[in-house]
Amino acid sequence: MLLAEKLARWTHKLKYSDLTKDAIHETKRRFIDSLGTALGAYRSKPATIARATAETVPFPRNGSAIVGTLSRTTPDLAAFANGAAIRYLDYNDTYLSKEPAHPSDNIAATLAVAQAANRSGRDLILATVIAYEIQCRLCDAASLRAHGWDHVTYGAFSSTLGAAKLWGLTPEQMVHAQGLAGVCNIATRQTRTGQISMWKACAFSNAARNAVFAANLARQGFTGPHEIFEGPKGVFKMLTQCRFDVKLGSKSAGYMINKTYIKYWPAEYHAQSSIDAALQIRRQFLKDGYSWKDIKKLDMESFEAAVSIIGSEPEKWRPTSRETADHSMGYMTVAALIDGDVTRDTFSPKKFTSRKYLDLLDNTTIVEAADLNRGYPDGIPNRLRLRMKDGKVYEKTVKYPRGHAGNPMSDQEVETKFRTLADGVISRKLQDQLLGQMWSLDRSKDSRKLWSFKV
Repeated sequence: MLLAEKLARWTHKLKYSDLTKDAIHETKRRFIDSLGTALGAYRSKPATIARATAETVPFPRNGSAIVGTLSRTTPDLAAFANGAAIRYLDYNDTYLSKEPAHPSDNIAATLAVAQAANRSGRDLILATVIAYEIQCRLCDAASLRAHGWDHVTYGAFSSTLGAAKLWGLTPEQMVHAQGLAGVCNIATRQTRTGQISMWKACAFSNAARNAVFAANLARQGFTGPHEIFEGPKGVFKMLTQCRFDVKLGSKSAGYMINKTYIKYWPAEYHAQSSIDAALQIRRQFLKDGYSWKDIKKLDMESFEAAVSIIGSEPEKWRPTSRETADHSMGYMTVAALIDGDVTRDTFSPKKFTSRKYLDLLDNTTIVEAADLNRGYPDGIPNRLRLRMKDGKVYEKTVKYPRGHAGNPMSDQEVETKFRTLADGVISRKLQDQLLGQMWSLDRSKDSRKLWSFKV
C-alpha cells in the first residue's frame, strides 16, 4: 500500500466516536490558544495585509470567516489570512521530533473548510485531530530540515487530509488531493535562516491555502500526481532521502494532539526551557541580593536543533527584525534575566537593539552538550550557567518547560493566556462569549458562527 493510500484510508475511516475524551478536550484548548494568538497579532502588518487580501474576494454565501471581521471569503483565502494571524507572534503550539512543527497551523484550514461545508463542531474537532496526527507522525518519521526543506511541507499533507475529511472525499480522492498538494508545495528552509522576514508568519498559512485548494479540486474529480511519496521524484527520493512508514492513532493508543505543547512564552519553542531556567535563576539571584547588572557571563548548553536553528547564525546575535529576535535564543534568555519575563514587548526594536541587552548578549555563549542531545526530543533540555562579577555561579537545567506535554498548562492558564492576548483587542464580554463557544465546540451544530465577530 502506498503511504498516501494508508493516510487516506485511515482518515476516511476515523469517526468522532473513535476519539478519546483527552483528544476532544485538548482540541478545544488548541482552538482557544489559536484564537488568542490570532487576536494578539491582529494589528500586526502581516496579519493586516493577509486579511486585506482575503477581503478583496468576498464570498458571503458558504464563505469562511476572516477572524476579527464579519467578512467572509473563499475557504483557501480564509485559511491563509487566519493562519498568518495565528502564527505571527510565534506563540502558537509546537511539536518537536525529527522535524519540528506548529500543528495548530492546521486549524486555519480545518475551520475554513468546516464553515464552507457547513459542518458541525464535532466534525471540526475530528478533522483537526486528523490533521495534528498526520503532521506529527510525518515529523516523527523523517527530517526535512536536515536536507534544507521546511516543516510546512508536511503541513500541505496534513491540512489537505483535514480538509478532505470535512468535504467528505473518498479514499481515492484523498490520494489525489495529497498528490495535488504535495507536488507543488515544497518549501525551502530559507524562511527561517538568517534575518527572518514576515514570510515566517505565512509559510504554513500558504501551505494551508494550497491544501484547501487541492482538496477542493480533488472533490470535483481532479487527479493528482501518482506516488507522491514513493515515486522516483517523490518525497522519499527528493526531500527526506529515506523511505518511511507511519503509525497512526486510535482510541486505545491515543492521538498525537495530546503529545504536542502549548507555548507559555511568545518565543521559538527550543528556547522555552532556557527562558524557564533563566527566570528560575533570576529569582534566586534577586533573593541573594544581586541584580542583573552584577552578571559577568552567561554560558548556555543546548542540543543540536536549538543551536542550529536559534543559536548559531550571526544574525541571531544582532537581530534587526521581530521575527529574528524571537528566533534568537541568546537574546530571549538575556531578556528573561534582565526583565524577569518574556512578553510581546520583548520583541520591540527599541528593546532588541538596546545596549542593555546587547552587552550581556556579547558575554553569552551557546554550545551543544552530548547529554542534552540525548534528552531531545523527549524534552527540550537547556542548561544555563551564570557567573556573577564576584565569582558566584548559578546553574540550572530545565527539560520540560511549562506548557510542554511533560509539564502541561492548566485550563485556567490557557484561558489566562487567551485573555492576555485578547485584552485591548476585544471586550471582556466578547472574550467570555468566545470562550464559551470553544469550550462547547463538541455541542455546536453550526461551525459557521465560530471566529466571526467584529474587532
